[in-house]
Amino acid sequence: MSATDISGYVTRHAEQSAQMPQTIPAGATLDFWSDEPWTNGVQIEQMDEMQKLLVRTRNSLYEIMVTDGWRGEIVVRGGQFFPHATPARLAGATFGGSILKLRGIYIGLQMEIHGDDGPMLTTRVKMIAVEGTAPGQKLLF
Repeated sequence: MSATDISGYVTRHAEQSAQMPQTIPAGATLDFWSDEPWTNGVQIEQMDEMQKLLVRTRNSLYEIMVTDGWRGEIVVRGGQFFPHATPARLAGATFGGSILKLRGIYIGLQMEIHGDDGPMLTTRVKMIAVEGTAPGQKLLF
């Protein structure tokens, strides 16, 4: 292929690309995530120290106690990676890709938890129960 042929190919390809509609799924844009109201979960930095959560994922039940919400420090028990109460760090909620809602736990997303063996992802969160300040009070999502 000569330089003229290559130049013509590049020009034709650019013209064809310009004519094709450029659509991006809404969930793949930063605007979608920044405009999300985030009402179906919790942010652990807004919780009291020693406050407890029960988080049901597709495959497991996790008991989580917040020890330092601003640092994401928790004690977690549940699933195959945390059979006993284990100090760890909750990185946040994710779809398993590049977007991470720091220190959050949200319905439909996975939890990314960092323990001694490195990071692990749970299956998608199905239910969250937050132990309230009043005896026996729980907030369910």
